Amino acid sequence: MTTSVNKYIAAAMTIGLVWTQSTTAAHAAVTDYEFQLIQKSVKQGQKVEVAVRLVDKRNGSPVPDAVVFAQRIDMAPDGMEMMAAPIKPLPSAEPGTYKFEAALSMEGRWRLSLVAKVQGETGTLENKLVVEVLP
Repeated sequence: MTTSVNKYIAAAMTIGLVWTQSTTAAHAAVTDYEFQLIQKSVKQGQKVEVAVRLVDKRNGSPVPDAVVFAQRIDMAPDGMEMMAAPIKPLPSAEPGTYKFEAALSMEGRWRLSLVAKVQGETGTLENKLVVEVLP
């Protein structure tokens, strides 16, 4: 009788372990997401559109409906972090794409810093991207 009870306990533990692994593997962490520049370079100007795509790094799929609650663009990559430009969000019709308008009056490398909340995830996503501004 002890042998059959041990078999049932072992089977229950195996099922529990498999179930736990499958349910935790399905959950993502905020580190599983990243913003990617759609264009790595843009033309200098007062109303320059910079677009990014938010993707799930595990499968490359776009992530819609994130809440970008902080954005900044500055020239930190060229050693001028204090040289910041006004930036504002723009509407986007494509799911997972987020657009911004910035006054990029100087050529060089500009750092786009984004802070967002991904729907259904705990924690805050922060990314810094470098866009090249051309004359």
